[in-house]
Amino acid sequence: MPHEVDQSFLALPLRPLADAALARARSLGAEHADFRFERVRGASWRLRDARLAGSSDTTDLGYAVRVVHGGTWGFASGVDLTPDAAAKVASRAVAMAKLSAQVIKAAGSDEYVKLADEPVHGERTWVSSYGIDPFTVPDEEKAGLLAEWSARLLAADGVDHVDASLLTVHENKFYADTAGTVTTQQRVRLHPQLTAVSVDDSSGEFDSMRTLAPPVGRGWEYLTGTCWDWEDELERIPGLLAEKMRAPSVEAGVYDLVVDPSNLWLTIHESIGHATELDRALGYEAAYAGTSFATFDQLGKLKYGSELMNVTGDRTAEHGLATVGYDDEGVEAQSWDLVRDGTLVGYQLDRRIARLTGFERSNGCAFADSPGHVPVQRMANVSLQPDPAGLSTEDLIGSVDRGIYVVGDRSWSIDMQRYNFQFTGQRAYRIRDGRLDGQVRDFAYQGITPQFWGSMAAVGGPQTYVLGGAFNCGKAQPGQIAAVSHGCPSALFKGVNILNTSQEAGR
Repeated sequence: MPHEVDQSFLALPLRPLADAALARARSLGAEHADFRFERVRGASWRLRDARLAGSSDTTDLGYAVRVVHGGTWGFASGVDLTPDAAAKVASRAVAMAKLSAQVIKAAGSDEYVKLADEPVHGERTWVSSYGIDPFTVPDEEKAGLLAEWSARLLAADGVDHVDASLLTVHENKFYADTAGTVTTQQRVRLHPQLTAVSVDDSSGEFDSMRTLAPPVGRGWEYLTGTCWDWEDELERIPGLLAEKMRAPSVEAGVYDLVVDPSNLWLTIHESIGHATELDRALGYEAAYAGTSFATFDQLGKLKYGSELMNVTGDRTAEHGLATVGYDDEGVEAQSWDLVRDGTLVGYQLDRRIARLTGFERSNGCAFADSPGHVPVQRMANVSLQPDPAGLSTEDLIGSVDRGIYVVGDRSWSIDMQRYNFQFTGQRAYRIRDGRLDGQVRDFAYQGITPQFWGSMAAVGGPQTYVLGGAFNCGKAQPGQIAAVSHGCPSALFKGVNILNTSQEAGR
């Protein structure tokens, strides 16, 4: 049964605050103003060897007013829940715009902020797709399940330590603007994770194996229902870790590479997701992840990868971490092409960047992680589409004579143009004559973005597709954090450079 927005949120003075703030902004001459009220509750649990090591439960509550006045941005936020206070916040936002205009003029810039048009949506309500709000589940039950799973892993031979964690978020957001759009939204998301560690007392060597279950826009049912096979994964981890501890070091060289969705999502995030944020491609943004090699002049021209490569930006994917009904500029959620048949055909946009670059409309990528932060252009759910008639993962492996199969994400590195990268994983297997031939250690695959995606020789079918993702994508200054999902099938890449990281470290 679909959920409704919490009555405790609706009972807050949302409309009186918005009306007071927007009326004040209009009276002071703002060309545009929007009001955003947020209540974001986040809770976490951390266990070490089946014992609680820490927990937190925090709520961020407040509101913000953003204006365009005289062609310049202004922003201010507050926590006093009275109409008078909201009007004063709007006044501060306009004052900030006037001050910014002086600074911009002194710097010799004549840029004038205008926003791409967006239909007026009236009053809308949207709630994400989930079953059981994790905040309705007793803390003892949540910690108890993690402890039970940790104890099960600890009881297995070769497992010396187990780390477990659970992150949960319940987000409410109210938005209103001077055009007449009013939205009320509610999202729930969570991320459970367990890591088993093995230590060889004689050599001092150690390694780990982590669950592959991705963070999701779901509720407590993710841990207790049929969404993910936790029983199977927990049962397999000790044996996989033991095999990894005995595994030989990889032989560096050029291999065909089969990448599981549990690993490929992160490569998509770093080499496509960030690279197709248009503010980065234009050079307006460089914090955390640099700019982009996929510059705006290459739209419709850049050969991003093989003709099998079709990538979408999507704010509508069910259970996606970046899925919303409306973004933080009142833009309705959409799905669109970023790469079609291997060619760059789109970017991720907010309303200012869309207008600046000639797009008729934003595709809804404005987001702020708290009421105290201004919305910035943030990543949608960026996903590689499967081949409708594509092979299974087993058949992809079966097509390889000499290769590597990589599963699960681990460490990564990419340059500030999203161009030259390397990734490791939870585990990797040799492929010999179409069969898996044991795990190898100390591996990383290295590539240059268009060359790597250009080497994609086969894309798995829908049966291999998994929606991965992360809670902690960083951007902007002051820094903001956003959760984002990336779906993908398994895929085969030809002639990929495989590094031996132990040899690289020793150089």
